[in-house]
Amino acid sequence: MSTYQWLIVGICTFLNALDGYDVLAISFTSNQVSEEFSLSGTALGLVMSAALLGMAIGALTLGPVADRIGRRNMTIIALIVNICGLFLSATATSATELGIWRIVTGLGIGGILVGTNVICAEYASRKRRGLVISIYTAGYGIGAALGGSVMVSLIATSGWRSVFILGGCLATLSLVLVLLLVPGSPSYLYNRRPENAVKKLTLIARRLGHTEPVDLNATTAEQENKADDSGVLALFNRRNRRVTFVVWATFFIVMFGFYFVNSWTPRLMNESGLTDTLSMIVTVGLTLGGAIGSVAFGLFTSRWSTRSVLMSFSVLAAILMAVFIFTAHWIALVVIVGVLVGMFSNGCIAGLYVLTPQSYSSSLRSTGVGWGIGIGRFGAIIAPTATGALLDGGWSPQAIYVFVGVILLLAAVVLMGMRGVDVEANRKPEIREGAAV
Repeated sequence: MSTYQWLIVGICTFLNALDGYDVLAISFTSNQVSEEFSLSGTALGLVMSAALLGMAIGALTLGPVADRIGRRNMTIIALIVNICGLFLSATATSATELGIWRIVTGLGIGGILVGTNVICAEYASRKRRGLVISIYTAGYGIGAALGGSVMVSLIATSGWRSVFILGGCLATLSLVLVLLLVPGSPSYLYNRRPENAVKKLTLIARRLGHTEPVDLNATTAEQENKADDSGVLALFNRRNRRVTFVVWATFFIVMFGFYFVNSWTPRLMNESGLTDTLSMIVTVGLTLGGAIGSVAFGLFTSRWSTRSVLMSFSVLAAILMAVFIFTAHWIALVVIVGVLVGMFSNGCIAGLYVLTPQSYSSSLRSTGVGWGIGIGRFGAIIAPTATGALLDGGWSPQAIYVFVGVILLLAAVVLMGMRGVDVEANRKPEIREGAAV
């Protein structure tokens, strides 16, 4: 891969880090928000789920739009929405207002993810695609870990609102980077052929170090089948429906567990006896492990299939999730197990980000990714709210963690349905090792 390709991957990774920062922002500020607005566990769960609802709506509705208007254009629009939501969250004077602005923030993140996931996959070479998407996914953990480290002192010195102001500033910086450095999606330009498509594709090819003329007149199977592979209904045609159901179910289960542990760990660890500061340190360990797990997943896929590695990661995440809370009385041990929980749970997210784009044709890629993420976000929405309700209903933190571990085991069962499905097909335009075709 060329330096230019790695630059694009780096920017997309930074954009994904915004998601990690945002999820941890509401998690770390939950105690202060709950105290200021006098919230019950269920009410706090609803506030924590608000951005996730926005993400789900954004991913479901903006994925198909991104396939029509271009993934770069969608990313720019989504960043503007995200910036507005973050700054307005800092002005909230009630839980209702905060919930509304969190939905707006989530809408932006949903649009960012459907754009950047596909751009990152398309600018990666076939040989390094698994590793590249894993690095991209690691951005979530990096953003959460670094952001969480800053949040601990930021909340103590400037209050919870400062966390969202900083998030808005970071999103503004990322918008500038996209406008200046990120090109359009090659497959979008090739298949949709907007104005000046040849000129844009030629410029991309030159930046990648190639001088061959771009030919849009060649007839390909992709073009011949494009009518059958566009729009949401194409997710359910004979070629795609089996993959779609497996991807949706796995996204839902994995994100349920992932967002539960990232949203509620500070509060539940605190209820298990840890101080606020130690609870936040454990949560930072989770996110740090997530970054490690994402890269580790990519390395494993160089030897084994994406599906097999994903199944193994989901089983290990389930086991570790169930035992995590029982280590709370041993500080060193709970941090170590927390890192491992983050490693394997975020590794599952990395696996889904690798699996999904390569499972659909280029004309359906953002739609497939968007709906997969969107359905997964519903699992993420349910997790914080359900946890609050279970706490109000008298469940112990130990019982809740074991329950979530059992749910995560279902992901490995669902993935067995992917066996025999060809998800490795790579369709034009393809960026191979250092080349754009």
